[in-house]
Amino acid sequence: MQIYSTDALLLIDLQLDFMPGGPLAVPGGDAILPRLNALAARFEHVVLTEDWHPSGHISFASTHAGKQPYEQVNAPYGLQTLWPEHCLQHTAGAALHPELNVPHAELILRKGFRREMDSYSAFLENDHRTGTGLGGYLRERGLRRLFLAGLAYDFCVRFSAVDGRAQGFETLVIEDATRAVGLPGSVAAADAALAEAGVQRIRSESL
Repeated sequence: MQIYSTDALLLIDLQLDFMPGGPLAVPGGDAILPRLNALAARFEHVVLTEDWHPSGHISFASTHAGKQPYEQVNAPYGLQTLWPEHCLQHTAGAALHPELNVPHAELILRKGFRREMDSYSAFLENDHRTGTGLGGYLRERGLRRLFLAGLAYDFCVRFSAVDGRAQGFETLVIEDATRAVGLPGSVAAADAALAEAGVQRIRSESL
């Protein structure tokens, strides 16, 4: 598969808090970094995303009395999975992993910075209405095909890919350049959502 100047690589949430040893560690999250660096070197256009949460964020179990991580609560925009505190603004855990080597990245998009709303997707917050501006940025740059990789496959990669496809971009997920949180049923749900949205799943060797 040839990479064109109208393609973009979206690298999702490669932050220390999602790496082994972090409070919301994605198993094997650090193992994909060499592959991501090699992939990024082949793309002219690379966009990075970051979770960027304020204290007391609605997605933190600690914000809700008596609740534990991975339980769900009813938020104004629907069911919200609760997480350990992670990617707090201006903390070391919110930083990108130091072994991520993408000096030519053109944009770092921060999401989840509204205290009362989470944001898995790089395109829309969890109300599925409030935009991040990424779609307009990509269109204005003339970018039409998106390749997604990073963390985590079953949440932020999944929702970013589905929303990117809904906004009219050809969208592909590089499966071996992602890792999943792996909550009960979450990977199967991601597989089904990507298939329903028409998002292709590929492997890095096909590029």
